Amino acid sequence: MAVERIILGIDPGTQLLGFGVIRVLGKKAEYVDMGVLDLRKDPDAYTKLQSIYDCISEVCKSYRPSELAIESPFYGKNAQVVLKLGRAQGAAILAAKEYGVASVTEYAPRKAKEAIVGNGAASKEQVQLMLEKTLGVKLESRHLDATDALAIALCHHYETSSPLASVKGKGGWEQFIKDNPDRVK
Repeated sequence: MAVERIILGIDPGTQLLGFGVIRVLGKKAEYVDMGVLDLRKDPDAYTKLQSIYDCISEVCKSYRPSELAIESPFYGKNAQVVLKLGRAQGAAILAAKEYGVASVTEYAPRKAKEAIVGNGAASKEQVQLMLEKTLGVKLESRHLDATDALAIALCHHYETSSPLASVKGKGGWEQFIKDNPDRVK
């Protein structure tokens, strides 16, 4: 019997935060929900962090995800931006952990785009189109931050369900061959 997994994907931001939820049964992923938290009207950075925490707490309360996949901050020209994104990411992770999310995995934006579209430099619109085709749903273009979060969740599913997932970080192919001589021809 296949185990059900609920994966929450988050595209953290200090202006807009996207979230996406997928359900995985066996190897099949299906769309559950997605949304965007608009933080532009919050008066200060600390109110934004509270809003992020509250939003992700509600999402976790509603869907009970077992895994969190979150976009890692990437370095740009301004170190302050990375710091602010790190704070947003921290507030989201804390909320998820407090609601029982067992594992947290970070993915670079390029990694998720490559997993979904096959091109790490794909546009948000290309990611949305591939998600629509893969998950069999129609997504609104006003939710591009949420589609990025959905892509992060689906990327996590692909990474963790790959036959090579058990090989990564555990000695590589040499260790796999040594541990599984019957699977090598």
